[in-house]
Amino acid sequence: MTDKDSKSNDSFIERRNSTVDRRLGLDRRLGLNRRRGPGRRRTDERKAAEEGQMTDEQFEFLMVIDRYKKENQRPFPTWTEVLEVIKALGYRKVAEPQSLKSFKKNPEPAKVR
Repeated sequence: MTDKDSKSNDSFIERRNSTVDRRLGLDRRLGLNRRRGPGRRRTDERKAAEEGQMTDEQFEFLMVIDRYKKENQRPFPTWTEVLEVIKALGYRKVAEPQSLKSFKKNPEPAKVR
């Protein structure tokens, strides 16, 4: 690079000369250490299960589906594969079909035009 190029580029600011080494895990804005210490962090699923937001049955199903996806390198299993996993867990159709209306979480309010 010539002297002419370096002089015409005075608006360039070198930001790589930061005094904080990001590899240390320090938050530059707050000066806090982001690492929580020894041990493994809990996954969001594990936190939800431990905080009572999921039943044991729901958590088991979620973990089996996650294991299936990892073992078969499938980010999105098909519904047929999900049914196979459910059957592998031991679930069988023994009751009469029910309406899905009872499972609806939040009913949509009627739209007014």
